[in-house]
Amino acid sequence: MTQDWTTADIPNLTDKTFVVTGTTSGLGTHSATELAKHGGRVIVTGRNPDKLSQTLATVASAATGPAPDAVQLDLADLGSISQAAEEIRALAPEIHGLLNNAGIMATPHNETKDGFESQIGTNHLGHFALTGLLLPNIPAHGHARVVTVSSLAHKRGKVVPSDLSYQNRRYDPWSAYGQSKLANLLFTLELAKLTRAAGWNLIAAAAHPGFSATNLLHAGPAIMQNQIARTVGDGFMKLVSQSAAEGALPSLYAATAPDVHNGDYIGPSGVMEIRGAPKKVGRSGAAKDALVAQELWSKSEELTGVTYDFAS
Repeated sequence: MTQDWTTADIPNLTDKTFVVTGTTSGLGTHSATELAKHGGRVIVTGRNPDKLSQTLATVASAATGPAPDAVQLDLADLGSISQAAEEIRALAPEIHGLLNNAGIMATPHNETKDGFESQIGTNHLGHFALTGLLLPNIPAHGHARVVTVSSLAHKRGKVVPSDLSYQNRRYDPWSAYGQSKLANLLFTLELAKLTRAAGWNLIAAAAHPGFSATNLLHAGPAIMQNQIARTVGDGFMKLVSQSAAEGALPSLYAATAPDVHNGDYIGPSGVMEIRGAPKKVGRSGAAKDALVAQELWSKSEELTGVTYDFAS
């Protein structure tokens, strides 16, 4: 892997279909646009129909292959996920790449429509359900990829499968965010194990954007709703962060580069993985815990009602 990998290195994606979550801003918009620019057929998703229409137009203007499609999806609502998955499966008989990109960060305590703590519900359980429901359209032997976006914050997370929604723990926005991002890596670990055992050629990989200038800070932490904090935060972001386009590179690498393998984790190559060209990076010890990964998988199936069938 070279240290200067850019979007110019994305291979020709003709005849490949990609589904990207959270495409109405930031990393998702850039990921979807680049995939379309390199010939892939892209299905963009998002909660807000007006923003989704704008994203569709942006991606369509860059597309060099098939025109993109849009499907409304709210990852905080299992009913919406089920409906969106049905629409996506009708649009795409074969899905070659699924980018589980959408997420919320360090939000005040809230619950999803189904009663899950909002961050674990959106960032992990929503993507767990979506991936499982789309699995019948992901070819077992076509070298398809499922890329799930994690974060440096996974290193401060602790996944407690029996108490994912903080019913018996004191809620802290950043701890809950860390739990959800650690869950993303444990999901990838278990998905890689299960598909390998089933003889699938699927690549389950994860990526993180380093410290990227997206709208997550403004849309998430309560402190950023204060105007003074927003001003200071914006200045700090400009000083140390990379752009959303640069932050999307690890996801794009994980989704398209030929040397990505099952279970890989891709992040920026710079100091402390804050910024830089994509490379394979390490993860915390907790993110390698096979027992917790298995427990989380079982609990996720129980909570979402979605089970994975690798028999086909």
